[in-house]
Amino acid sequence: MSRARRRTPTARLTAPVAAAALLAGGVGTLALTGASAQAAPAAAAADVDVQDDLNGDGHADLVTGAPGATVSGKAKAGYVAVTYGSPSGLSAANKKLVSRSTSGVPGSATADQRFGSTFAKGDLDGDGYGDLVIAGGTAGSVILWGSPSGLTGGTNIAGYGAAPQAGDFDGDGTTDLALFSKQNVGGDDPVGAPATLWKGPISRAGTPAATQNILDKSEWWGYEADDASCVTNGGCEDGPDSITGPVVSGQVGDVNGDGKDDIVQWNYTGDGTWGNRLLYGGSSGFTTERAPGETAGGDQPGTGVGDVNGDGFDDVVVGADDWSEQVRVAYGSASGLADTKSFDQSLPGFYGAQEEGDRVGSAVSVADVTGDGFADIALGIAGEDFGGLTDAGSFALVPGSASGVTGTGTQVFNQNTEGVPGVAETDDAFGAATALVDVDGNGHRDLAVASTAENAAAGAVWLLRGNTNGLTTTSAFAFGPGTLSAPTTNALFGSDLR
Repeated sequence: MSRARRRTPTARLTAPVAAAALLAGGVGTLALTGASAQAAPAAAAADVDVQDDLNGDGHADLVTGAPGATVSGKAKAGYVAVTYGSPSGLSAANKKLVSRSTSGVPGSATADQRFGSTFAKGDLDGDGYGDLVIAGGTAGSVILWGSPSGLTGGTNIAGYGAAPQAGDFDGDGTTDLALFSKQNVGGDDPVGAPATLWKGPISRAGTPAATQNILDKSEWWGYEADDASCVTNGGCEDGPDSITGPVVSGQVGDVNGDGKDDIVQWNYTGDGTWGNRLLYGGSSGFTTERAPGETAGGDQPGTGVGDVNGDGFDDVVVGADDWSEQVRVAYGSASGLADTKSFDQSLPGFYGAQEEGDRVGSAVSVADVTGDGFADIALGIAGEDFGGLTDAGSFALVPGSASGVTGTGTQVFNQNTEGVPGVAETDDAFGAATALVDVDGNGHRDLAVASTAENAAAGAVWLLRGNTNGLTTTSAFAFGPGTLSAPTTNALFGSDLR
């Protein structure tokens, strides 16, 4: 089954990691390997997903969120950094910084806006260049448009400023945009949150081909309203023009293999709890069911979507949560989520014994690194202790296979691994966020992994190249906001990666 239009699922850090003391050996303004300023023609590169390629040169581009940064004197106004791919990887010089203070971007930087907490990539106008939708809280979201010179312009989307998701949700061959509103979190019962689907193509004036309710009926987690006037007018608390509970993140894939993209969302479920739900795409709207993952006020587990066993159905991978210290893989099927398998670090071929608080799967990304036709699972392990260091963090690449997850060939890395820049430190929480994107265009996904606690919460991102054997530390490098001449103090650089 083709995966050409599939976006790269990633995981993000929801709650800011406590600021770590700036220690010797931390990643600051490390020099990056120089990349050619001349982009290679797309025809010479591998088949990079269009949504990941913002300038159409055949190389995926990496987007990094820094929602804690001070911009124009406004604390926690936030920004995103785009580093463009090339045959030799990423370069600090080939970048674009985007905030509400950037020329052409609608609105203005405001305190606590946390611009760039979440974002989505997708070719919204169908011109062959990936576009970027950046969530901006209660002020709404902004679309930056792809072009041969990279991202340009800025189109405002009022009112929908949380966890946008791009995909072909109705199966008509164009990219749609699912939009969700920023809501306050709290209370025993989750309330309705405005949401809408913009059907593609979407013009650069911000006009969709059509709009559609997110749901085809008011049905959420056992609650169903069949009153015709309620459904028609959207007057129910949980009516079709809203969803139940605030949404903070999401991942896109095709779980039931029907050619219509689906969304796995992390949302507030009431009584202080959070959980995942799965929205199945359809020509008349979404339907829903539960998905693995639940917490009671603890750390959000990572979630990723991809075809781990190569059967043509995307699978949902969720990290350890409050109720389970194990990673769960819920395999897709024609009828949706089916068999669920669990594993932890005691899996044969993995790192070793599982320990409480490891947070295996603090971040999850699922895509084919080796090129064998099976999606591999990148797992952040932000709570990993080693060498007398507490919560220093690590990450693993667990291969997919026709048998699913077996553990054979698993690779584990941390900042003390030979070839990885920097030095491991207590409370780094290395592995807080991950992304799998083919920045050098060689047909193998490369892994970006973040520590938002690095350098007193400035944050930093590492990149390891992919090849037929998995990941390699050859040419690995790290960069932080200082490397990009971007705002640094408490930036939480790397909170989201795409």
